[in-house]
Amino acid sequence: MAAAPVEYTIGGVKINFPCKAYPSQLAMMNSIIRGLNNGQHCLLESPTGSGKSLALLCSALAWQQAQFGIVWFLVSAVKSDQSRKSTLSSRLSEKLQVSLSNGEQDDDFKIDRKRIRTPSTEQKVPLQIASIPVTLLCGLLSLSPVSCSLCPCANLKAGQKMVEKSKDSDKDKEGSGRKKIPKIFFGTRTHKQITQIARELKRTLYSTVPMTILSSRDHTCVHPEVVPHANRNERCKELLDAKNGLSCRYYHNVHKMRDQNTLQWVHGLHQAWDIEDLVRLGGKLRSCAYYAARELMQDACIVFCPYNYLLDPLIRESMEINLKEQIVVLDEAHNIEDCARESASYTLNQAQLLLARDEMDGMVTHNIRRDQHRPLLAFCCSLESCNSLEEREYESSCKVWTGAEILGIFHGLGITADTFSLLQKNLAAVLEKEERIGLVNGREDVVQVPTISSNTQSMLKSLFMVLEFLFRQNCRFADDYRVALQQSYMWTTQQDLPDAQGFFARPQRRRQSTRTKTLVHTLSFWCLNPAVAFSDLSGTVRSIVLTSGTLSPMGSFSSELGIRFSIQLEANHVISKSQVWVGTVGAGPQGRKLCATFQHAETFAFQDEVGALLLKVCHTVSRGVLCFLPSYKMLDKLRDRWMNTGLWDKLEERKTVITEPRGGGKGDFDELLQTYYEAIRGTAANNGALLVAVCRGKVSEGLDFTDDNARAVVTIGIPFPNIKDLQVELKMKYNDKHAKSRGLLPGGRWYEIQAYRALNQALGRCIRHRNDWGALILVDDRFRTNPNKYITGLSKWVRQLVRHHDTFTGAMQSLESFSQGQRGAVETFEETQSQAAPQHPSPSTVTSPPPEIITPLKPFDHRLAPLNLHTEVRADNSENRSSESGIWLEWKKNINCICLTFSFAS
Repeated sequence: MAAAPVEYTIGGVKINFPCKAYPSQLAMMNSIIRGLNNGQHCLLESPTGSGKSLALLCSALAWQQAQFGIVWFLVSAVKSDQSRKSTLSSRLSEKLQVSLSNGEQDDDFKIDRKRIRTPSTEQKVPLQIASIPVTLLCGLLSLSPVSCSLCPCANLKAGQKMVEKSKDSDKDKEGSGRKKIPKIFFGTRTHKQITQIARELKRTLYSTVPMTILSSRDHTCVHPEVVPHANRNERCKELLDAKNGLSCRYYHNVHKMRDQNTLQWVHGLHQAWDIEDLVRLGGKLRSCAYYAARELMQDACIVFCPYNYLLDPLIRESMEINLKEQIVVLDEAHNIEDCARESASYTLNQAQLLLARDEMDGMVTHNIRRDQHRPLLAFCCSLESCNSLEEREYESSCKVWTGAEILGIFHGLGITADTFSLLQKNLAAVLEKEERIGLVNGREDVVQVPTISSNTQSMLKSLFMVLEFLFRQNCRFADDYRVALQQSYMWTTQQDLPDAQGFFARPQRRRQSTRTKTLVHTLSFWCLNPAVAFSDLSGTVRSIVLTSGTLSPMGSFSSELGIRFSIQLEANHVISKSQVWVGTVGAGPQGRKLCATFQHAETFAFQDEVGALLLKVCHTVSRGVLCFLPSYKMLDKLRDRWMNTGLWDKLEERKTVITEPRGGGKGDFDELLQTYYEAIRGTAANNGALLVAVCRGKVSEGLDFTDDNARAVVTIGIPFPNIKDLQVELKMKYNDKHAKSRGLLPGGRWYEIQAYRALNQALGRCIRHRNDWGALILVDDRFRTNPNKYITGLSKWVRQLVRHHDTFTGAMQSLESFSQGQRGAVETFEETQSQAAPQHPSPSTVTSPPPEIITPLKPFDHRLAPLNLHTEVRADNSENRSSESGIWLEWKKNINCICLTFSFAS
């Protein structure tokens, strides 16, 4: 049976937790409540598998609940004894009928009168309950989907009226300056992680909170004519614009599912739902899930989305996300610095620029909004004038300008802060939809004025976004940018062309090499300071909460993001030391030293030694083994070498071997993962599977390899970024320049931290819950020879358990002993559980019946605000009424519906 919910009071906020919280969860909830109470920013690290998602959700939603001044009464025992439920319901129903027959009708929650009856005394009570939207009240209460005439949601029309009135009242409140309750914007790195978070929310007593999930059309579009297209955005916009006389019927049906009330009580999404649930409902109703999710944001208390939706100014504008005075929670935030820099950067190639120039030249030639298109055309031509390349390395050249230098070039071309605002107005003008009277087939008709393509629109918007940062506040961020023009070669596959008779050659007769080397020019506007993108958030939001299992080292976040994190936490793991084996291995089976630097990794001796080590680990550890390499280049080299030496065949004899693909579609990657999971679950003689992946790749980010899916994680080397990458080089020089003036980490230290975070993220794929166990094997001699430099960068819970092994044989003996001991402990525990299974549930595990909730409050003091309602829950059927004078909050519950009644005791 599920554990009974536990209530904690932290910082004056009552938090309902689905089970007894771990110490790390209590520490996290305490930090979050402190931050939200004081409007401070939080930086919280809690190891993967320690339940940080539950702590995040429960504490943030409980704090939000406290701001409304009403306890969210959630009936968590719906699955309990139905007979007792019927008895309680019938008794309350009879009492309700008696009160109605006596003419004592409560008018507190009539649709047309959103107010609370005032006491007979002259004292006025400053209640705010009336201002809570009905959608929220219905969402916070575990109501039955069947409505009755006493509920505000009695029928759809009445519910819609109420929602409209609540929205109007919200606008009135904004105008009057009354405090608004913050929404919670919960950002994660991927959509798959949102699925996991929604599953966690469903476990809590806050599972009926109004919510939405923002996503792209690739994940939410259900239109049969749009889904097959490679570019769904383009096809969707064509249907919305009704090109070719066709419009999107799904968009016109979005009203069927854009209201929180309708979604929960008409369509059955009572509890936390996933994006797939919304897509399934959209397909059933022939309604657009993409726009419905955006509409649901209006009355949602918590909004889930990938965190680039919150950082990227263009996406925020497109999705109409307003973060002013809101709460921003960014989970899995170890990559937030990179994401923030990317959000304020943009790279375009020569082909995009030429296409944009040709399109606008055509608009000018055909006299289509000529006065607006001509300045934009001149702007594109000015970008083409950037040249004077310098050779960088073999077959590549580049030219780099500072932000100040590029602004000087633009100034010489007449583009200044003043003229740039005119360019922005011109772009807005050419994107406006306009219809005119024109000739169509010799007859006058209404025609739409042509506009530039969506690709050109996207390019110009992104360029203008970067220029807006450059010109902002008297060019404040100019020194944070570098503009790089790069020339390189790339291999492209030449398309087959028919011969003179229109025939293609047979596949076996084609030439072996149809690849050609193509010259490529790219122009990159790189933001080297993540604080630029964060400046839009830090000055407007109430609180920012950054969390991850792998934030260590934490010192760089405050300086890099330009935000003071007043509250910081490094929580301990919930597992015992005996459940995890952490060891460094500096030599292979042949005794050769293993140091995965570039010079050593290129040698056959190193590659053979690593292969022999991995084979021995696969013999020692059963089920799933993950191996992480620093780069795809090393993965390719090792695979080729092992196939040539026959080592690959030996690995496949022991386990099913799968390698992470460099690119490819989501479906292909999911299929590979499914093959890995099936090999582990199967009973084949190969005893599990080996997944060879890359740090910073798909496997290392957010995937859950629980229990047998990862009994060991092997990391080869230290995943430093490519030192020859131009952007990495410029970032290191930038940090060196501003280390003293802005408190940034020196370039070398920043470079090392990138490696540690990637390494910690890979190690975090193992140990996913309290009863899990596994081994972490760090292969590189540098961990042993220089622990002060390399071990200190690991997560707190890992570095506390690290043990250095002088010989490979000693390490494998220790690992084998650990693995056998854990397997034996699990088998013993399972046998004990099966033998001692109780025939009757113990009293502590019996789920209590739905409680009768009657809430007495102390007499009001007009100085106390906001209203704070305390609950008293009775598990038995005894009558519970308070003799104290004050406000009564009473549940009247029958089989069909629950009605909420506010009254005053005399």
